[in-house]
Amino acid sequence: MDSLELLAHPIRLRIVHAMGGGRVMTTTQLCARIPEASKATVYRHIDLLATGGILEVAEERRVRGAVQRHYRLRRDRAVIGPDSIRDLTPDDHRQAFATAMTALLAEFNGYLDRDGADPVADQVGYRQHALWLSPGELDELITGLRAAIAPKLSNRPTSERTQYLLSPIHFPVERPQRAAE
Repeated sequence: MDSLELLAHPIRLRIVHAMGGGRVMTTTQLCARIPEASKATVYRHIDLLATGGILEVAEERRVRGAVQRHYRLRRDRAVIGPDSIRDLTPDDHRQAFATAMTALLAEFNGYLDRDGADPVADQVGYRQHALWLSPGELDELITGLRAAIAPKLSNRPTSERTQYLLSPIHFPVERPQRAAE
């Protein structure tokens, strides 16, 4: 499977989210992060991600006679390249978007179901803005977002950091109208 096929599943996408920031996690820890999925399902998806090279075994330990694997995300492999995106059909885009939204909804529900979830204190946001942008302005906006986000992608977990899921989505909802001639 290529990266697109591997990442185009809500459970696998949530595993990738959980592994962000250089985290090393066991399957047991990942199962706890995705409690609505069975352990067998999470194990199967971890195996697919590891076989596909998106996860790698960082360490193995013997625990009560069994081998416990600790996984790490290979960020360089957890990307979908521009060539793959160019080759997608409209239905492929619909499926990829639905997968991303399903994972986002599951993550949000998991957040709200946690004890002590406080959307106000946690500065939860899900605003939408309709912007009129020229192609140059859109490029400038995307470049600015990337410049703001990219340095934070390498942040490691600490006792002071909370992991946030940031999902910028943009697409045209209306094309410019030609001036009446």
